[in-house]
Amino acid sequence: MTSPTTSRAGLTALTAVAPAVWGSTYVVTTELLPPDHPLFAGLLRALPAGVLALLIARTLPRGDWWWRSAVLGTLNIGAFFPLLFVTAGRLPGGVAATLGAAQPIVVALLVVVVLGERLSPWRLGWGLFGVLGVALVVLGPGATLDPVGVAAGLAGTVSMGLGVVLTKRWGRPDGVGPIALAGWQLTAGGLVLLGPTALIEGAPSGIDGRAVAGYLWLGLVGGLLAYTIWFSGIRHLPVTATALLGLLSPLVAAALGALVVGEALTALQGLGFAVALTAMLAGQIGVRASARPPRSRRRSPRGPRAADRVRPHPAWPGPRRSRG
Repeated sequence: MTSPTTSRAGLTALTAVAPAVWGSTYVVTTELLPPDHPLFAGLLRALPAGVLALLIARTLPRGDWWWRSAVLGTLNIGAFFPLLFVTAGRLPGGVAATLGAAQPIVVALLVVVVLGERLSPWRLGWGLFGVLGVALVVLGPGATLDPVGVAAGLAGTVSMGLGVVLTKRWGRPDGVGPIALAGWQLTAGGLVLLGPTALIEGAPSGIDGRAVAGYLWLGLVGGLLAYTIWFSGIRHLPVTATALLGLLSPLVAAALGALVVGEALTALQGLGFAVALTAMLAGQIGVRASARPPRSRRRSPRGPRAADRVRPHPAWPGPRRSRG
């Protein structure tokens, strides 16, 4: 039998696969996909994978989950995907991915408003430490800052941060698995992208074998598989801990940018990545410690609390008085 700590560590490691896979989005977009078609790329990443998930799960939303799936699909998919591809097209891979490292700050603030949790100085402090790592990478001498790309990256971070918090609040209906939940959101997000893609962009003129491979990777691995793992982790892990795992995306993107694209990493950017990784690990430990249940209150020396006292049943006549 495994202890709760071991089980939590295994689930955390499995959930971390999702942001690690998302870190490959940037190099796939810049190296394999046709340029200047972020809406089309988001559509192909979401809608086919969502329909496939629905066919596998054979479960449709019920009741309130129709509009909840539409909201979550818009935040996590419909708005996030095109912003992500705009960011990837305008910024170097490592710089674009590190903008998502600000998500723990967004989530740490949103949980106070949406979930009613207390603002933890520990979580906020390590979140700010992670943003420091982002700043070191973005403001490095070798970084190219495009205002539109930076704005799109930050907007995507806020959109998905709100989607993560609402996913934690609404949970998942009984008897519905993570594949069905991912399918609902991917399908809803794909339908949101369908109209704008047809009106604004359309399909790119040349889709070769490299582009097909890129779309398949983003849809099946980066979409269906990663989001199934991600939503399962959100259900069982503290939401801030899950958001902190997003710091893995810039590390993977930077490594792929250096290995595949040949982007040079300066010492200052390397320090930024180290700071972001430290913040992620320390934040995980802190979140787990803060998630422990509080110790039971000690009984007052005067006796048991009023709520703990045994009250007689109304039908019990009570003790009889002595006649003598």
